[in-house]
Amino acid sequence: MNTLAHNLYRAEQVRAMDQYAIDHLALSGTVLMERAGAAAFEILQMRWPEAKSIVVVCGTGNNGGDGYVVARLAKEQGLEVICMLVGDKANLKGDALAAAQRLDMEAIQFNAEQCKSADLLVDALLGTGLEGNVTGERFDAIMAMNDSGKSILSLDVPSGLNADSGQVQGIAIKAAATITFIGNKQGLFVGDGWDYSGERIFNPLSVPLSLYDETQCDVELINYRKLKSILKPRAANSHKGDYGHVLVVGGESGYTGAVRMAGEGAARVGAGLVSIATRPEHAHYINSARPELMVHGVEDEKTFQILAERANVIAIGPGLGQSEWAKNLLKYAIESGLPLVVDADALNLLSAEPHKNDNWVLTPHAGEAARLLGQAIHEVQDDRFAAVKALQEEFAGTVILKGTGTLISAGELPTFLCIDGNPGMSSGGMGDVLTGVIAGLIAQGLDKLDAASLGVCLHAAAGDLAAKTGQRGLLASDLMAAVRRLANP
Repeated sequence: MNTLAHNLYRAEQVRAMDQYAIDHLALSGTVLMERAGAAAFEILQMRWPEAKSIVVVCGTGNNGGDGYVVARLAKEQGLEVICMLVGDKANLKGDALAAAQRLDMEAIQFNAEQCKSADLLVDALLGTGLEGNVTGERFDAIMAMNDSGKSILSLDVPSGLNADSGQVQGIAIKAAATITFIGNKQGLFVGDGWDYSGERIFNPLSVPLSLYDETQCDVELINYRKLKSILKPRAANSHKGDYGHVLVVGGESGYTGAVRMAGEGAARVGAGLVSIATRPEHAHYINSARPELMVHGVEDEKTFQILAERANVIAIGPGLGQSEWAKNLLKYAIESGLPLVVDADALNLLSAEPHKNDNWVLTPHAGEAARLLGQAIHEVQDDRFAAVKALQEEFAGTVILKGTGTLISAGELPTFLCIDGNPGMSSGGMGDVLTGVIAGLIAQGLDKLDAASLGVCLHAAAGDLAAKTGQRGLLASDLMAAVRRLANP
């Protein structure tokens, strides 16, 4: 990813950037439209070199104008082109009308049958110009394009996908590839954006770099490859005490595996020592398969304090439960003053008694985030950027909103969005491993934001390595070898 491609923007921001380029940088709307159409046609030729016939489906706005340019260039190159219009031709105006007039053919009204006979479809219907849910003839056109069985190249944003939230608004184009212009749209990387965008290609249309100084980037893409340099080589004369001591707290009866995996996650990412505080009745067998973990039964505050005094960071929540025992352990952890990584049932307990703490990393998934915010899950998913911001404002510290396109926020902009990971990681225990990984990085001296960002990306990239033999059936414990490998770049 180049630097510009890392930055994500809302549709409104990109429209303002587009207008600024026209008003202040001597770039006309026609020039930008021609560049967009040319960039899209180049992708079309590169990705579908065998395509001999294409159907370009245009709306009446500027996205349609980009489509008219694609149709003209394709026709000039000898492809068989059908250009279709969805909407009233009388609504074409400005640069889009001029682009339609430069096309040496008449656009016909949308015809579903002719979509089925083409080698490729180009979606230039709505782009970012969507307001409300898709209805009427636009709905019918999108459904027909999706049902055609043909590959679809979308221009800027798949029509029907919200460019900001990544949510499908009634219906959306299921694109094989999307080329987006000037600024990467944040909705392509969250929610339904992953499933509907296909391959995502960014093209800045050769606008001057000074354009990007005019707009605050609210969201930045990150991945393991970008962040792995945070992990420095170890000194030859170092020892285990140099790499910190993690205390993992949890493991109610029936959930001992959660603390076991969190503990190993911390150890595999390089923590010098890992202790576990759990129910006394099963402390003796948690480390039977991983003897390096030091496991202690804890019932009272004094025992907990002895363990906490030896630790550099506490990871609390995996398998914790919500009993009085769990509530007391969370209270002791907060009172210890140590950095905390808070997950699972510790988050559910926190939702019942909310407060702020600058010295923790919270790691909710959408369900836990909904409880913390007093919202429905769909409200969190409808605008994940707003949700992670609200969580950070409400609880302080560093907040990780897990899910497809995991978000990390420490209050200051930008919010970070991880692009590593895969659907195979949708299985129990993955979050426990992540909790341990982040705690292990904090133990080694990383600040909380670096530990959260690198931890999320390293964990997700480990999932990608482990999924090379298949996503279905991927277990959290399958990540351990990959976590160790990626902790040693």
